[in-house]
Amino acid sequence: MNMALFDRLSTVQADLLVAFVPSEGDFPESTSWVDENANGQVSQLRETGVFKGGVAQTLLLPAVSQDFAQAVLLVGIGKDAQLSDMQARKVIAAVAAQIKGLPFASVAVASAGLALKNRSQADVLALVAQWLNEGFYSFLGFKKDDAEKTTKVESLLLEGTDAAALAIGTATAKGSAFARQLGNLPGNVCTPSYLASKAQQLGEDYNISVELLDESKMDELGMHCLLSVGHGSDQPSYLIVMNYRGGEEGEAPHVLLGKGITFDTGGISLKPGPKMDEMKYDMCGAASVFGTMKAICELKPKLNFTAVIAAAENMPSGRATKPGDIVKTMSGQTVEVLNTDAEGRLVLCDALTYIERFKPKSVVDIATLTGACVVALGSVNSGMYANNDDLASELKTASQVSADKIWQMPLDEEYQQQLDSNFADIGNIGGPEAGSVTAACFLSRFTGSYPWAHLDIAGTAWAGGAGKGASGRPVALLTRYLLSKA
Repeated sequence: MNMALFDRLSTVQADLLVAFVPSEGDFPESTSWVDENANGQVSQLRETGVFKGGVAQTLLLPAVSQDFAQAVLLVGIGKDAQLSDMQARKVIAAVAAQIKGLPFASVAVASAGLALKNRSQADVLALVAQWLNEGFYSFLGFKKDDAEKTTKVESLLLEGTDAAALAIGTATAKGSAFARQLGNLPGNVCTPSYLASKAQQLGEDYNISVELLDESKMDELGMHCLLSVGHGSDQPSYLIVMNYRGGEEGEAPHVLLGKGITFDTGGISLKPGPKMDEMKYDMCGAASVFGTMKAICELKPKLNFTAVIAAAENMPSGRATKPGDIVKTMSGQTVEVLNTDAEGRLVLCDALTYIERFKPKSVVDIATLTGACVVALGSVNSGMYANNDDLASELKTASQVSADKIWQMPLDEEYQQQLDSNFADIGNIGGPEAGSVTAACFLSRFTGSYPWAHLDIAGTAWAGGAGKGASGRPVALLTRYLLSKA
């Protein structure tokens, strides 16, 4: 789909015009123009209560003149002069849902008619571009009627003048769609080897270097903790490294690390059957890193960025790691595996040690790590832990700009004692209390040489139930964070 900007509705030709209507007060300039060219229909509809302009209310009108457009979509924005992020998401989701089902090839959206609280018009434009594109996403390839799900829109025009904002919104949406597609794929398709092939494809598409460490190479490096997770699977594990180099030659990179458990049965500590199908989403941390790499490659900022994926499948078999087994990490620390379903931290800890060789400026790992984080924060905020206040502050700023919410959680030293083991340097679980915190404490023991943050996205990476599907979070947050370092 092509995206472009226009100055005002009076200067653009499109099959469908989208105008925003407040429930009271003056119309935005673009809506007034539509009202004038529609013989006052918009005003009449609001005055009579036929279209009240409530938040995300929509009404499709035939255009008065074919020179004007084939149709006009009115979208309510409520009575507040400025919308909250949540309200704006609802409004744009309603626009995307309507457009997606209509037979129009070109659509012009009067996005300047939207104002968001504490946001510049450039930020609004970027978010509208991102959210509209995300609203067009469909998971395709596995149903007979997939062709009917694709939008007919070929050209999407947004009102505004900031080309950089449009580029950020568009690239972020592409990255989010890539992450969602990977997350939604079934475990029999999206294996560690499949992720490795996707990294190679990104390398070819964007001319970035890619290195794949197979099990033999990881064994040589002493990454026995990561390897222990995949022992029960017939699928080989991989450590995937992708390098984007847009900054100064030799300058230390910023690193993102994604948990890539392509299916998680729990291993010998087997999960209950209900909803186990959703464990295909246990690689959404990796998916978000892939999506961010795609967004960054599209935008071409001047920075050095390395993406690392720890990919494995956690299965039960006669070869699988057992509760009580002791494994040695690349760092030399030993881990007593008290629960094989706490496997994410086992693959991440060796990857965090491997990352030391890059002498990174910052490291952020992203993982669907704990159910405890879902209990604590639900599906609104991702949990954020950090060993560096400046990094934590930068991520919070990126969260605010991107509307991709995080909440800082504690990493107090007192929690570390819950990981004590009688038989090894550390246990891989810390008991029922503060489960998300002790998981982060485990990871922190492998991050002493660089600024590090951990994002637990178990509650935000996907939705279950009737609306089941990957969310693409936190691609927007990570993209904005990296752009801030360029």
